[in-house]
Amino acid sequence: MAKKKEISVEKKLRSLYDLQLIDSRIDEIRNVRGELPLEVEDLENEIGGLTKRLEKHSEEFEDFQNQISLQKNNILIANEAFKKYESDLKNVRNNREYNSIQKEQEFQKLEIELAEKKIKEFEVKSEEKTLNIEELKTKIKERESHLKGKNEELNSIMKETEKEEKLLLKKSEEFSKNIEDYLINAYKKIRSNVKNGLAIVPVERGASGGSFFSIPPQTQMEIASRQKIITDEHSGRILVDEELAKEEREKMLSIFSKK
Repeated sequence: MAKKKEISVEKKLRSLYDLQLIDSRIDEIRNVRGELPLEVEDLENEIGGLTKRLEKHSEEFEDFQNQISLQKNNILIANEAFKKYESDLKNVRNNREYNSIQKEQEFQKLEIELAEKKIKEFEVKSEEKTLNIEELKTKIKERESHLKGKNEELNSIMKETEKEEKLLLKKSEEFSKNIEDYLINAYKKIRSNVKNGLAIVPVERGASGGSFFSIPPQTQMEIASRQKIITDEHSGRILVDEELAKEEREKMLSIFSKK
């Protein structure tokens, strides 16, 4: 592996801060995109759950319809039996046979009444299921429309940011070449330990960026001299002076605008 060319501390600080600006922009792109895939996934899961519920309600509705058909068939069978017994009454030979046939007819009447009662119950349940099915279909349609919009939004962002992200990743690699491995490793470690990914921050109003802890004047002078790498004792972040940060932000803004 070729040894990296020795460069001044100031150039290292500038390269580190440039790298931070690039990586922060990549973070922004991924954060914007990062929320949408989760929203898309949530919608897909919700639609999947609603679809399963719809299938279950549809199966139950179908079962109720089958039960109604079965009970109607039972009524037909009971009516046929009743008619047969009615005909048999004409040929009875004694009271015992007459009473026996009448009991059979009464039984068939009860079978018909029970079947009619069940039909009414299944019809009520069918109506309830129909309402549930229509509500679910409407909800699924709404969610699918929402999902379509989110997918279009995600695809649009992917299309818009993919080119920029590739360019930034390439620039990140280029700027890393100007920095020793131990500094790159330190930079990456700090970034992984802070929520906002800011491993290098400027001194602002006597404190490190985003911090309320003041930095001693002597330390501020050392930072402004750009003669050595100085870290914030509270956050562990690498510190640069405000003027250097301003200059590098303007330079990187020009690069970002050419994406």
